[in-house]
Amino acid sequence: MSNAFTFTKAAFSKLEPPAQGKRTYYRDTRQDGLIVQHTSTGQLTFYVYRWVEGKPERIRLAKYPDITIDQARRKAQEVIGAIAQGKNPNQERRAVRDEMTFAELFEKYLNEHSKLHKRTWQEDEAQYKRYLEDGWKNKKLRTIRRQDVQKLHTTLGEENGTYTANRTLALLSSIFNKAIDWGWEGANPTQGVKKFKERSRDRFLQADELPRFFESLAKEENRTIRDYVLISLLTGARKTNVLSMKWSDVNLVTKTWYLSQTKNDTSQTIPLVDAAVEILELRKEEAESEWVFPGIGKTGHLVEPKKAWAKILERAKLSNLRIHDLRRSLGSWQAATGASLSIIGKSLNHKNVNTTAIYARLNIDPVRAAMQTAVAAMLDAGAPKPETEEAEQSEDNPEMVLPASEEQSSPPNAANA
Repeated sequence: MSNAFTFTKAAFSKLEPPAQGKRTYYRDTRQDGLIVQHTSTGQLTFYVYRWVEGKPERIRLAKYPDITIDQARRKAQEVIGAIAQGKNPNQERRAVRDEMTFAELFEKYLNEHSKLHKRTWQEDEAQYKRYLEDGWKNKKLRTIRRQDVQKLHTTLGEENGTYTANRTLALLSSIFNKAIDWGWEGANPTQGVKKFKERSRDRFLQADELPRFFESLAKEENRTIRDYVLISLLTGARKTNVLSMKWSDVNLVTKTWYLSQTKNDTSQTIPLVDAAVEILELRKEEAESEWVFPGIGKTGHLVEPKKAWAKILERAKLSNLRIHDLRRSLGSWQAATGASLSIIGKSLNHKNVNTTAIYARLNIDPVRAAMQTAVAAMLDAGAPKPETEEAEQSEDNPEMVLPASEEQSSPPNAANA
């Protein structure tokens, strides 16, 4: 294909990527000055090519198909008009981007990208404050090098674990990619930094751990946190969904909780087992907020209670257990008590192309039944021993009532769960 042709979707689809590490430029015959850069990965990016102040300049517009060909042509006309008035768009961009601090870039990223396109934007904000703000907020973008990213990634891996290190690296990569989209001419400093290999996590509450866990949870003085942890365990819902749970989505008559949108970009109706309904009914009687678990922060609802969770684990003498593991605990106990993989996938809203059709045909009642069986088994395993039950109930928080199961199920063997 000639390096000059009329840009169309069909023509773009026929372009062969250049060799590894190479770039090819094509010129649009309909709009003077509009070119497209084609990389070996297949990425197409629009530029305006013009001589400005006696030297050639490539002024970046945007990636294709982030903008259409017609939009690129209109943007090219605007840039060419600005050049005709004596302006140099690249110089203006460089001046702004080179002087921007990382904190300023993150603020722009959060407000102009993350909040608009990511339901998990609050996790981005929390990650920035936890791992990036102290050491990076005042750094000028041009001073951040790959060595800085590598050092941060290694340190986080050693001190906070490989999962945290890899998620932070992914966030940094996304931030710098957006900076480039917005006109920053620097290179993404995360390029070449390799992620740590991650092992699939299989941690869940074992039968011998449940008594200590429930006993410790009963001693938690903050009822909102205590109920939040219990609902997380009894529903198997994702952490962000439980934290932002609204009364308008809870139906205590049908015993369901409706999520209009989940991490998988699908809606979900979560069956509520009896123990969960009992907790929610008590909270509903005293509710003064739209949130099931209200908080004092700007979100209006509870934010992940890390300190309280750490104390619960310390009292229970449990280690290496995350709040997200409560979700895995429900699924594991469902499997151990005989639930099919389809039922488990339905209750936990796992998205799998091979089982989506099966999930869609499942009725909600068997899902609730399987969850009820698993919850009954967990509560039974975690209940105080008969000879100490009365004493322990009087010593622990009397408000904490864990409904006894009607069907006594034997807890699974921890080794086989």
